[in-house]
Amino acid sequence: MRKYPMILIAVTALSLQGCTGVGLTMLGVGAGTATSAGVNHTLSGIAYKTFTAELEDVRSATKTALSDMAMELKTDEKTETGYKIEAKARERTAEIELEALTRATTRMRVTVIESDGFFRDSATSTEIIIQTAQSVDAQVAERRK
Repeated sequence: MRKYPMILIAVTALSLQGCTGVGLTMLGVGAGTATSAGVNHTLSGIAYKTFTAELEDVRSATKTALSDMAMELKTDEKTETGYKIEAKARERTAEIELEALTRATTRMRVTVIESDGFFRDSATSTEIIIQTAQSVDAQVAERRK
């Protein structure tokens, strides 16, 4: 009697083998860039990254990244724990929160909202973080010269 569930599982696994391969391939491709950049996502389209850099350095790098991406800076407000930055690109609004966790550690939270107010653009959120990380790295490299 115990053999039947095992046989059923084996047959099911073999019949779905092609689908599983495609799913795993898609998962691997999707995870490539975000994982290498250390970007975390939520189901609601919010992207996060913690930098080992001071708040002002991450703020400067964020503004450089937005400029490089030709996104229009709308606001750059000081908050209790850091900064809130807003930028526009076509029919999207990027909402960026920078939070000083310690003197040398800053957390970045990015949400890109499409004009309908409902959909989130996690690809653009991720790219903002990646560009900011590159700018932070460039700042550090420049200081070391």
